[in-house]
Amino acid sequence: MITVEKKKYAEIPVLHIVKNQLKDDKLPLILFVHGFGSAKEHNLHYAYLYAEEGFRVVLPEADFHGERDQGLNELEMNFKFWDIVINEVKELQIIKDELSDQGLIDEARIGVAGTSMGGIVTLGALTQYPWIKTAVSLMGSPYYEEFCRGQIEAMKDNDIDIPLSNEELDELYRELRNFDLTLQPEKLDGRPLLFWHGERDKVVPFRYTYDFYQDIKPLYKDNPENIAFIVDTTMDHKVSREGLLASVDWFKKHLL
Repeated sequence: MITVEKKKYAEIPVLHIVKNQLKDDKLPLILFVHGFGSAKEHNLHYAYLYAEEGFRVVLPEADFHGERDQGLNELEMNFKFWDIVINEVKELQIIKDELSDQGLIDEARIGVAGTSMGGIVTLGALTQYPWIKTAVSLMGSPYYEEFCRGQIEAMKDNDIDIPLSNEELDELYRELRNFDLTLQPEKLDGRPLLFWHGERDKVVPFRYTYDFYQDIKPLYKDNPENIAFIVDTTMDHKVSREGLLASVDWFKKHLL
């Protein structure tokens, strides 16, 4: 039987999913991050399939989402996007440490994954945490600074007032560079990484992520089985069932 528990780690709301008979064992861990405007419960289908394979799965609630909602409107949320992303990257460490302190995880077998914003968080986390053994980005992008600049320019083009001075924007870009995998691809260090992306995606553009994949393939010349990009020519900003099952297979291959 698969159990789903609502918990809090250092006041961070999460869902904790695991086979009941394994709940007290030291297990490989998957941290799965939801998308922008979503909530942790929306990814339970991923967690269920991962838990069936013997993983301990934790679905964190991103700031300003779900249980942490603060009633911001859409525009206010858009301006919080990168604050949410960076905060989520940092909170992954907190959650991992709590689980480690409880003796519930095998620290040599930790994976991170996410959809859309969660994929962006996943790719940023790879720049920070060597303890991530493998990762799956579903509709994510590694281009933190460039993506942010594009968002700002799109808002300006639509005559949306930017509540940040040029100096504040420059400071934001400087901070984002610390998490931008395109600026430090060497931090991948050969770790297994799977991308899934719909070719028709207009929210997180497909082409830039695919170009990054092509750029980093030479880094995997000695272990090409550790890098993969699944292109779905029919999908826009929604993961197909095939993408879901591919993520399960990836973690079974690289984390069990």
